[in-house]
Amino acid sequence: MTTDRDQDGADVAGGPPDSAGGADGAQLRAQLEEEREKAKSYYQSWQRSAADFQNFKRRVEDERSETARLANAALIINMLPLLDDLERALKNVDGHLAGLTWVDGVRLIYRKFQALIEMAGAEEIAADGETFDPARHEAVSQAPGEENKVVSVVQKGYRLGDRVIRPAMVVVGRGGGGEEG
Repeated sequence: MTTDRDQDGADVAGGPPDSAGGADGAQLRAQLEEEREKAKSYYQSWQRSAADFQNFKRRVEDERSETARLANAALIINMLPLLDDLERALKNVDGHLAGLTWVDGVRLIYRKFQALIEMAGAEEIAADGETFDPARHEAVSQAPGEENKVVSVVQKGYRLGDRVIRPAMVVVGRGGGGEEG
């Protein structure tokens, strides 16, 4: 009975030739195991690289959004004095000028500034009548009033998301009854 062999002399069934002996088989198994270890090492390196790349992408996106948020905050901070000036101007308009069209125009500009700041994500910090909170308010003086309560607002404060970009400047009650002085 004859066995079929391929060009290299191996049995068609895939085993080593009969004349090769056990030494060549053991060497091939060792070589195969060594290549499997290399492949496993390469696969693990690829997995680490893929994870590192995902972390890098996430970090770049976080940095990009943080940069945009800081630029947005800087723009809002620079616009707030303009909004304050317009508000003061509108509060000090004489009663006989209140119906004039140019005063209405200034009022519209003020509302547009307010809308722009709100669209950018900034919100006014509630202060009048609130309990004084040093994280949101900056006390500029004290006056008779309920202790540790905001009696009046000198300048509005704003926050962007959960971060205060400008604390509200307030007058705080010192506890002289509920009266204002």
